[in-house]
This record gives sequence, structure tokens and C-alpha cells, in this order.
Amino acid sequence: MLRIAKQTKLRPDDIIDKASTYFGKKGQGLEEKDRNSCCVSFEGAGGYVAITVADESNHRMVDVETTEFEYQAKHFLKIL
Repeated sequence: MLRIAKQTKLRPDDIIDKASTYFGKKGQGLEEKDRNSCCVSFEGAGGYVAITVADESNHRMVDVETTEFEYQAKHFLKIL
């Protein structure tokens, strides 16, 4: 299991949309299991990815937890 985080100035809904595009059916091929304004989760291929966005004063903290998709999670945070 891997848990990593990154600060960004992107809006929470933009982060969630980018995660859906990157990890979803047209990206990594995972099934989107849950989605709301602060988080999104995906499952498939024996693993999962859970992304949470915390809205702080002048930035957002993006937290990613995953099993089996460690490389992809690190790459996702790099492209935010």
C-alpha cells in the first residue's frame, strides 16, 4: 500500500475530474466506485485508488492511497 500527498492550487472539482480521466475507464481502466466534491475512488485489476482533496486556505492538499497502482499514483501527482 502507498499513501502520498501533494499541494496544488487547482480547484477541487478540477482535481477530481483529472483523477477520473486518468484512473477511469478511458485512462487506467479502473471502475469509478464513489465520487463527491472532496474525493473519488476506483477499483479494478486487484487494486484500488482513493483520492481525497482537502481545501486549505490558499491551496489544496491531494492525498492518494493505493494498492497495485503505486507507479500510476506517483505519476498522477506529478502531472497535477
